[in-house]
Amino acid sequence: MKVKSFLSVVAATCCLATVLPASATETIKAVVIDGYPAKAMWVKEFSGFFIPEVDKRLAESGNYEMDWQESYGGSIVKPKGVLEGVKLGLGDIGIVTTIFHSSKLPSQALAAVTPFIAPDARAVAKAVDEIAKEFPTMQKEFAKQNQVYLATGVVLDTYQVFSSQPVTSLEGIEGGKVAGAGMNMRYVEGIEGAVGVRGGLTDFYNMLQTGLVDHAMLWPEAAKTFKIAEVAPHMLKVDLGAVNSKTVTVNAEYWKKLPKEVQDVLLEVAVEYRDHVASVAMDRASASRDAYVAAGGTIVDVSSEDRAAWAAAMPNIAVEWAQGLDKKGDPGSDMLKKYMGKLGEAGFTPIRDWASEL
Repeated sequence: MKVKSFLSVVAATCCLATVLPASATETIKAVVIDGYPAKAMWVKEFSGFFIPEVDKRLAESGNYEMDWQESYGGSIVKPKGVLEGVKLGLGDIGIVTTIFHSSKLPSQALAAVTPFIAPDARAVAKAVDEIAKEFPTMQKEFAKQNQVYLATGVVLDTYQVFSSQPVTSLEGIEGGKVAGAGMNMRYVEGIEGAVGVRGGLTDFYNMLQTGLVDHAMLWPEAAKTFKIAEVAPHMLKVDLGAVNSKTVTVNAEYWKKLPKEVQDVLLEVAVEYRDHVASVAMDRASASRDAYVAAGGTIVDVSSEDRAAWAAAMPNIAVEWAQGLDKKGDPGSDMLKKYMGKLGEAGFTPIRDWASEL
């Protein structure tokens, strides 16, 4: 009788072992925010690449799973409000458009202050992100905003100039009003009589349509997505260069509560998202130009002489940027030299060597 009871207990235990998992999976909620709509390329790729990749890697151990709650298009924050939203904990993870925050995130302007070098999003994304991890400055800036830096993203292949009227050379931009965002508005200081007008990507269509501006600096993929050919059917191909404008960050308090396994996966996937988005930008560049033409747009290549003249006429905003950081005790000049070196090693020769004037 005792033997039978013992065997019954063993059998019941074995059955339970086959039904119950060895350990329960912990679910972690993550609110992701961006003020731009879901159709914006980097937002679409966050949903379609970043999130599934994190889920896949966490599933390998089975210890954790994410409960993603995505909020885009202004339901929680506007495009300029992501930095503050993540700081306040309105979102746990955010895609910060850094060009809106030159005073709070000055070091993020590194690629923006060095135009006419690399029209390759992949090279620029890699170089900027490496600088961010080799020097503490960028991460410190985000730490002051109660955020942990994951990775920098480049979502544009290269800035071009889109105009409401035909333009075949820099002369056509002289005296015009040019929509821009952040540091790129200073590019027009090299063009006689041109004035930069601040705006955001979602504003450019209306700014051009109403005549508030004559031109806008953006990239072909965005021109396609936001139907810019309808209001600015003339693109001057100037290849101002790829610029980092997005950074994935995490609220610092939220980050501290995350298990190390989840932190590690987020960091790993953020770098892959960086490279993935840059590759998508480059892959879509040609197709986006074709779509712009199909929508009624025309493209004119600016001459190499015009590009050189524009670069030479600009103030050296790179040196200004570097020296501004130097004065605050940050290694701005060293960061600029290292960045230029990285792009040189990647095979890009600048029209103007900004660092040589330090």
